[in-house]
Amino acid sequence: MEGGSLTSIVIVVVAAFLTPLLLHRFKLNVIPVVIGEIIVGLIIGKSGFDLIEKDMWLQTLSTLGFIFLMFLSGLEIDFTAFSGGKKSITLPNGKKEPNRLKVATIIFIGILIVSILLAYLFVFIGLMDDVMLLTLIISTISLGVVVPTLKDAHIMKTGIGQIILLIAVIADLVTMILLTVYVSLTSGGEGNLWLILILFAAGVFLYFIGKRFKTRALFEKLSRGTTQIGTRAVFTLILVLVALSESVGAENILGAFLAGTLVSLLAPNQEMIRQLDSFGYGFLIPIFFVMVGVDLDLWSLLSDKHLLLLIPLLILAFLISKFIPVFLLKKWYDTKTVVSSAFLLTSTLSLVIAAAKIAERIGAITAAMSGTFILVAVITCIITPILFRKIFPKENLQERKLKVSLVGANQLTLSVTRELSSKLYEVTLYHTILDKEEKQIASSLFNVKEIHDYEVATLEAEGIFSSDIIVIMSGDEEVNAPLAIEAKHRKVERVIARIETPDLQEMLRNQEVEVFSTLLSTQALLRSLIESPSVMKILTNQDTSLHEINMLNHEFEGMTLRKFPFTGDVIFVRIFRGKDSIVPHGDTELHMNDRLIVTGSNEYVDDLKKELEFCEWC
Repeated sequence: MEGGSLTSIVIVVVAAFLTPLLLHRFKLNVIPVVIGEIIVGLIIGKSGFDLIEKDMWLQTLSTLGFIFLMFLSGLEIDFTAFSGGKKSITLPNGKKEPNRLKVATIIFIGILIVSILLAYLFVFIGLMDDVMLLTLIISTISLGVVVPTLKDAHIMKTGIGQIILLIAVIADLVTMILLTVYVSLTSGGEGNLWLILILFAAGVFLYFIGKRFKTRALFEKLSRGTTQIGTRAVFTLILVLVALSESVGAENILGAFLAGTLVSLLAPNQEMIRQLDSFGYGFLIPIFFVMVGVDLDLWSLLSDKHLLLLIPLLILAFLISKFIPVFLLKKWYDTKTVVSSAFLLTSTLSLVIAAAKIAERIGAITAAMSGTFILVAVITCIITPILFRKIFPKENLQERKLKVSLVGANQLTLSVTRELSSKLYEVTLYHTILDKEEKQIASSLFNVKEIHDYEVATLEAEGIFSSDIIVIMSGDEEVNAPLAIEAKHRKVERVIARIETPDLQEMLRNQEVEVFSTLLSTQALLRSLIESPSVMKILTNQDTSLHEINMLNHEFEGMTLRKFPFTGDVIFVRIFRGKDSIVPHGDTELHMNDRLIVTGSNEYVDDLKKELEFCEWC
C-alpha cells in the first residue's frame, strides 16, 4: 500500500471517528450521524481542503460499506408489520383506526403516481430527461431515518407509527426492485431481466436452508464462543448473493438487500443484530458516507445555474409527492399528525445515493447531476426529522403507556395487574374461558379478558403481539415456551415466560426470552433474606422499592446528575450503560439508553419515569 493511500485512509477513518464526538460536543444531536459524516467528507474532500487521494483501497472499503448499508436496510424491514389480524382500535377522537396495511399501500401507490406526474413535469420543462430515474428518486423513502425517528418519539407501536413504518417499508422494497429494473433496462439488458428471478429463487432456497438449520442444537452450540457460526453464515450469505447478483447482471446492492431481508425473515437473536450493526455503523458504513462527501464538488454544483435551480425544485417535488397522498390520513387523524407524518416520509438518503451513484456509473447522468441528487437527499434528512419532532402533537407523546399483556390468570398475575401503575402501563390479563363463579370474582376485581385457547392465531386476533411486554404465565411450560419464541420472532421487545425445566430455560435465554421460575425465585429470595436482610427490606417495601428507568429523553443527554433539575424524593443507586455498571455521583453524565436503578416513593418514581422515558420535543 502506498504512503499517500495509507494517509488518505487514516484521514477518512479519523474523520469518521470524530464526527459523532463533534456532534455531541456542539449539541447537534438533531442531525443524523450519517449526515454529519457526509458534511465532514465535504470539508476534507473536493469541496474543502481536498486531502483525500482515491485509490483501490479506499474504493474497496467504500464499496463494502455501501453493500453492508444495503444489507442493514433489508435487515431493518420487519415483515411482521404486514401480518393481519389486528383488532379494530378506537382512536382518542372516537373514530375507528383504519386498516394499517391497506391505507399504507394506498398511500404509497399515491406517492408513486404523483412522483410519475412530477417526473414528466420535470422532463416537460427541460430540467431532466430520464422519467424512470426521477420517479425512483422522488418516490423513495429512507427507512434508515424513519425507524430511529419513530423510536425516539416512542410511537413505533402506535397506529400512526405503524402506518408510517409500513409506507416506508413498502417504498424501500418497491424502489429497490424498480432500481434493479431501471439499471437492467438502461444498460441494455432487457433480455436478461428474467435472470434476476434466479437470484430471488436462490434467496428462497437459502431461506429454507437457513430456517431448517437455525433450530438445530449443533447450530445453537456453534453460535457461542469463538466459533460464532451465525455471524459467519450472515457474511457468507451476503457475499454469495452479491456475487450471484452481479453474475445475473443485477447490481450488487440488490444481492446485499436481499440478504438483509432473508436474515430479517429468519428472525435472528437481537445480540447478533447488535453485532452486525456495530460492525457496519462502527467501521465500513462511516467510510462510505465520508467518501460520499469527499466526492461531492459543491462549488461546481453552485456555479451551474441549471443545477442550482434544480435543488429547490427537487425538494419541493419530494414534499408534494408525500403531502398529497398522506393527506388521506386526515380522515382519521388531526392535521398536525398528518403534516408531521408527511414531513418524516419526505426524508430520503440511502436509495437516492444508490440510484445516483449507479446512474452516474452506467452513464445515465453526469457526476454533477448525481451530486445534486445526493445534496438534496442530505438536505431533506437534516430538515424533515426536525420538522416532524416540532410539529408532531406533544400530547400524543406524553400519553404513551407501555402495553403489558399477561397470559394466564393465577395468584401472581392477578396481583401484578393490580400493582402495576395505571399511569405508566396499560395492563390486560388474558385467560381461557372461566366458569361462572370465577368470572364474577375476576370481573369485579381484575381486568381479565377471556379467550378460547392459547393458540398463536387466537392471541394474534387479540392483538397481543403488538404489546411492549408479554408475560406468559400459564401452568404449562410446554405452552409457554413456543408462545415466548413466537413472540420474540414477532419482534416483541420484552417477553417473560414461566419455565421450570433447566434445559428449556437455557434454550429460551438463547432466544432472548426472560425466564421466570417459581423455584429459582423463591431460592434467591430466601438466600437474600438470610444474607442481606436490609436489602430485602428495600426490595419488598412498597413505598421505597428499587425501580429501573430507561433514559430516552434527548433533553437530558449529557447532563450531569448535579445539574439534573428533578427535585423529587428519588436516589440514583446504579447506572447500567451497555455492559458497564456505574456507581453514580454528582459529575456522572446521563446518556441515551442508560438504565437507571433508583429508589424512592412510588409517586416520585412515576414522575421521573414520565420525565425520562417519554420524550418531550422542545
